[in-house]
Amino acid sequence: MAGKFELYTDESGMHRFRLKASNGSIVVTGDPQESRDDCIRSIESIRKLAPYAELKEAAAGTA
Repeated sequence: MAGKFELYTDESGMHRFRLKASNGSIVVTGDPQESRDDCIRSIESIRKLAPYAELKEAAAGTA
């Protein structure tokens, strides 16, 4: 089973998404958005850009 995006409305009424891995663990949580459409646009951006994302390792002790 592949991972999946879940759209939801948080306690303050903002639209958000989370990306869950195939085992159900949450790997990404999106920032709150005013509209559902903005939230979907964020998901589409991740879908388009992720295959080209670079891997950069942070120095020890930094996040």
